[in-house]
Amino acid sequence: GAPGSTQQFRTDPEGFTRARFVPPEWPERRFTICRVWYTSARSERDGSGWKTDYPFSEINLLFRLSEVTRTAVSFDREQKRPNTWVVKLTDPHIFECPFLLASDVGTIGLKDEEAAMLREYLLKGGMLWVDDFWGTEAWDQWEQQIAAVLSPDAFPIEDVSAADPVMRVLFDLERVPQITNVTFWQKNHGKTSERDEDSQQVHVRAIRDAHRRIMVLMTHNTDVGDSFEREREDSAYSRLFSPPGYALGIDVLLYALTE
Repeated sequence: GAPGSTQQFRTDPEGFTRARFVPPEWPERRFTICRVWYTSARSERDGSGWKTDYPFSEINLLFRLSEVTRTAVSFDREQKRPNTWVVKLTDPHIFECPFLLASDVGTIGLKDEEAAMLREYLLKGGMLWVDDFWGTEAWDQWEQQIAAVLSPDAFPIEDVSAADPVMRVLFDLERVPQITNVTFWQKNHGKTSERDEDSQQVHVRAIRDAHRRIMVLMTHNTDVGDSFEREREDSAYSRLFSPPGYALGIDVLLYALTE
């Protein structure tokens, strides 16, 4: 699936057939984002499991990363857009992925072999950002699943403050705003909390390794990915949410590249 290679699409059990899975060989050693493919163990309103916000969330974020910084981003010259990939957690090519992204993780269900491979990836220096999951039930599901990857006794979940390095790489961020999906925002006259009182507060949390490097970043009760994906769909929405969303996204990617 990239310049100079044969593009192959595989069918997944949920019927989503246009996923670019990690190819046997990388055509170039440039930065890209790998979307985590997973099986959903439960459902969430307005969620689409692993493919939530895929692929234009990461495509647009990589576009902006290439414009704002000098990062060498992997591009598909024929389609004139950044390369992005989907990776299964049992695929050894996960170790070729410089950065992992997952959405709607309040529905995720990890098998033992998936948890083991993800643990190895993270402890070897990889980073995972999970986004766009709302409310207590979604958090509880994610917390239970990630505990099978990284024991909370050894790797506790911590809140991320505005002073944290991940919030200060290029753009200085005092907070992460609550960003809702554009359709919800339009239908609810600017409301942002998708689960009413149960998702009023945005949580930015992290799991760190022994050197305090963030392995897993979690943005809960906000949909930062929609600030990238829906950039051109509603000008008022984009003016409000895209600048802080991209600022966070670029800070996170640069953190992953430099830490």
